[in-house]
Amino acid sequence: MNEPSRCPVPHGDRRRTVPPGEPAGPPVEVVDGVWHVRSLPLVREVLREADATVQAGFNAEAAAQGLTGDHPPVLYADGPEHRRQRSATARFFTPAAVGRRYRGLMEERADELVERIRAEGGCELSAVTLRYSVEVAAQVVGLTDSGTEGMARRLERFFAIPAPPGDRRRGVLGRARAAAAAVRPAWAMGAFHLLDVRPAIRTRRERPREDVVSHLLAEGYTDREILVECLTYAAAGMVTTREFIAVAAWHLLDDDALRARYLSAEEAGRHAILHEVLRLEPVVGHLRRRTTRALVLEHEGRRHEVPAGALLDLSVRAANTDARALGPDAAALCPGRARPRGVRAEVLSFGDGAHRCPGGFLAIQESDVLLQRLLRLPLELVHPPRVAWLETIAAYEVRELVLRVGAAQEWRSPSPASTAR
Repeated sequence: MNEPSRCPVPHGDRRRTVPPGEPAGPPVEVVDGVWHVRSLPLVREVLREADATVQAGFNAEAAAQGLTGDHPPVLYADGPEHRRQRSATARFFTPAAVGRRYRGLMEERADELVERIRAEGGCELSAVTLRYSVEVAAQVVGLTDSGTEGMARRLERFFAIPAPPGDRRRGVLGRARAAAAAVRPAWAMGAFHLLDVRPAIRTRRERPREDVVSHLLAEGYTDREILVECLTYAAAGMVTTREFIAVAAWHLLDDDALRARYLSAEEAGRHAILHEVLRLEPVVGHLRRRTTRALVLEHEGRRHEVPAGALLDLSVRAANTDARALGPDAAALCPGRARPRGVRAEVLSFGDGAHRCPGGFLAIQESDVLLQRLLRLPLELVHPPRVAWLETIAAYEVRELVLRVGAAQEWRSPSPASTAR
């Protein structure tokens, strides 16, 4: 077991997005035929067993039956084809590419949004983070031939977390709302295809650019295949980043010392704080894999033989706060904590192995550019936000995070030198 990280400000469990009633459980447990893995070393091991498992999360198995064509979506692909796809698009997400192509856009948009918040005296942050994340990701993907605000609304409707079952039984009105909610994703996907994806395809067939849609066209993808990839990148680059920025702002606004530390730090120090928040609050809390051959997991002297064809539920949230690997204060927010060799600062919040999120650096850079500007305003949190969860992947949704701009003397930002990159 690691030594405690000796956080300078011990403050107990700081997690805000753990679903109510989520079981802690042992490192490995079989429940109703599903293998639940919660140990950090074992979750990493499974994610890195590229030849022993295939994607089973994000409705992969159901979606695979309805997909046709020569190019399986990168989210669902495995093996050599997946590695080829990932290698071909990696150039869009390198730190050098992010700095050269997208940093200026991030700064410009962040300045505009923060000035609007200042002028209007506050905001509901999730609306701001949606627009910001959509504008940035749209540049990377190549969805730049339609209005950002309209595209943001369409994507929000497509990815919206459905109402809980109890809400669907409240009379005729409740049933009507449930019926509307059931068809909304299909309508939103059709509108996204017609109004956002097709114009981008048309433009890039005539004039290719350095973006994902142009790359897919060069690879011979059909319009339908490009639509699926665009939805994948929208989920990864827009939806998850939006939620992370909101939850990071929540943490920083609730802790004056942490906020001051963040604003006075150089870029590396700010990124360390954001990585630690992300470790505690992984936007996707569970990943699923299905074994293609027998797999043996050994943990603290116990041997677990997982048969071929078994479904594995990998708890990222539990692995990220595994006290055996990260110390007894694993649920505390301690930037720069001690970690096992080879474990990243955000631990498994961007995944690991073949399906590790390629846009991790982009997401942190994007979040930092907005947050360091936003938090220099004299902001106060009006009330704690509402948190909802998408059960299939234990993803969270932060809403009603209402911020108010107070009197200037209520908050004095650190010196301007702290804005250095």
